Amino acid sequence: MTTELERVEAVVIGVGWAGGIIAAELTKEGIQVVGLERGQEKSLDDFTMQKDELKYAIRYELMQDLSKETLTFRNNSEQRALPMRQHGSFLLGTDVGGAGVHWNGQCPRFLPYDFEIRSQTVERYGEDKIPEDMRIQDWGLSYDEMEPYYDKFEKMAGVSGEDNELTAPRENPYPTPPMMETPLITKFKDTARNMGFHPYHLPSANLSEQYTNPDGQTINACQYCSFCERFGCDYAAKSDPLITVIPTAKETGNFELRPNSNVRRIDYDGERATGVYYIDTLTQEEFFQPADVVILTAYTMNNTRLLLHSEIGEPYDPETEEGVIGRNYCYQVGLAATGFFEEEKFNIFAGAGALGAAFDDYNGDNFDHENLDFLHGGMILFMQSGLRPIANNPVPPGTKTWGREFKQQSTKFFTQHYTLIMEGASLPSRNNYLDLDPTYTDEFGDPLLRMTYNFTDQDHSLGNHQMEIMEEFLYEMGADYVETLYDFGDYTIVPYQATHNTGGVIIGDDPEISAVNSYLQMWDCENLFVVGGSAFPHNSGYSGVTPTIGALAYRASEGIKLYLENEGGELVKAGPEKKMKS
Repeated sequence: MTTELERVEAVVIGVGWAGGIIAAELTKEGIQVVGLERGQEKSLDDFTMQKDELKYAIRYELMQDLSKETLTFRNNSEQRALPMRQHGSFLLGTDVGGAGVHWNGQCPRFLPYDFEIRSQTVERYGEDKIPEDMRIQDWGLSYDEMEPYYDKFEKMAGVSGEDNELTAPRENPYPTPPMMETPLITKFKDTARNMGFHPYHLPSANLSEQYTNPDGQTINACQYCSFCERFGCDYAAKSDPLITVIPTAKETGNFELRPNSNVRRIDYDGERATGVYYIDTLTQEEFFQPADVVILTAYTMNNTRLLLHSEIGEPYDPETEEGVIGRNYCYQVGLAATGFFEEEKFNIFAGAGALGAAFDDYNGDNFDHENLDFLHGGMILFMQSGLRPIANNPVPPGTKTWGREFKQQSTKFFTQHYTLIMEGASLPSRNNYLDLDPTYTDEFGDPLLRMTYNFTDQDHSLGNHQMEIMEEFLYEMGADYVETLYDFGDYTIVPYQATHNTGGVIIGDDPEISAVNSYLQMWDCENLFVVGGSAFPHNSGYSGVTPTIGALAYRASEGIKLYLENEGGELVKAGPEKKMKS
């Protein structure tokens, strides 16, 4: 039996960065918000003295329980998709705060080129430059429109960084100075300058100094302990939703957080969302929460899955290319090259999640693609995140992976190697998409999400181009051997690559090829807003999607307030093909 609860103004599904930002912004305006999170409630106390690599980094304490819910994967539609039974390529977070608790803290802005990628590509190179199966499209808003929301996110999170002429232009400086410059970062920057590149410190949510944000929340200075990615920060020195936006929402008195509340379906009457059905995972009771506005702010995959299961929006069909839900799933082309040094030693075991430097000379359209067989590019970076001992045993090429030789070489080169990373853009293909699996279900009997994805010719060309640069760079640094990876084959669901999954419920100004407008309001359901990485029509060439998700969440909160103020009247900017009215 389902228990119907008292109606609320707004219900948020998933309380991580996006859900936390929207809850904070709405409650500050006096709007009553209920936040539903399927995981447990967490606080700083849960992470105190918990620098346990085995528990968090190897056994995935903060991640989704794949025995209860996972997704299925295949490379193409001719294959049968099988369930992902272990965390590998990406890490699906759970609990209050979501992936914002276990992230590294990298905080790049996307380039102006990203938001108008199709228009700018056609203007510079012509239509024929776009491959036949590539489906790049403009976002329906420009970088200039996004800039104030990026600024708001950075001030809330206290981001530490420094300007660079090839990154996105800024109206204001970073709220806090860049993190410390270690000898390894100096070595990277000096080599980059010698090669004619433009290096800069990575923008970071591991703060260089204590900072109090505009909402009155204090974030402490980073201790450089190396326990960032896959861990919660027990120093409160990594900006996350638990110490910023969620406390802000709670302090208004207008926010009710309900952990252990797993939303199974959004109720939809064909025009509007009337509320959500969820299970209390502790008692197994089902509830229906009516709401004036429903805001879906779960992880990328879960946003798409919940819409498909709720039958809201038309599912994407790769054969006809009709439908929009599941369209433009994109990932990231992440590669690494490692230099081994016979004599030189480095202190690489100390660091922080986003401590490092990068250059953007081969990112976006910062370089001429006229004679290249790919578009976009990616940042090349060095990260001094700190190497924890269980998962890090680098050895030179040709070394056996077991026995005495492996032990000797891994001990020697633990402090005598230097790894560069390339985070390449992922551009959409008509054949990469998300839908519901026809065979496999979760613990409640609901269909799992199915991911159909493979690297494209574009991905391979981009990756090989960047690998050449990284190989040359490491030899320029003085490496004796360099381990590279060219022609990296098909995409695999393991090992870990990046948790930067995007697309499926994409933003745009044309309802035929997008699911939400520039305020993240669904074209097909006027009181439903869908916010997260699911909105990206492609993924940029940066290691980090969080600031863009945060910026979109701030913009969406404005749209929700406008919608409520107008009592369901026409929203400010609905797009050319369809106007939304109650």
